[in-house]
Amino acid sequence: MKIKSLILASSVALLFAGYAQPGYSAPADQTDSSAVVGTPAPGSKFSKIQIGMYSKQVSDLIGPPTDQKSYATGKAFIPFHFGGDNYRFEYFYKGEGTLTFSGGGIGSSALKLIKITVNTAESGYVH
Repeated sequence: MKIKSLILASSVALLFAGYAQPGYSAPADQTDSSAVVGTPAPGSKFSKIQIGMYSKQVSDLIGPPTDQKSYATGKAFIPFHFGGDNYRFEYFYKGEGTLTFSGGGIGSSALKLIKITVNTAESGYVH
């Protein structure tokens, strides 16, 4: 009987271990160079934006994307995961490259820019 109680207690502890950890810090808070691939040309659309901006700010500055796609990350399927980064949106800009936004989480619907990929050969459409 004690073994069953121990196994049950261990299972519950493991289940809630992720919830008990300090708050999740989304990749959007990165300031290292891995968040920007390539160098935006001076005066280009991508030279006006920076990591951490919200999708509305980006669209207001450089206009809407040519095309976009979205997908769920693995975190969206973790039981009791209340942090962010549950889904991603990629915005494609013809002749500029792609922007990757992170979103999802309890009480947040805002998309935050986490990666800028400069590619002047970008077709502007989902591949």
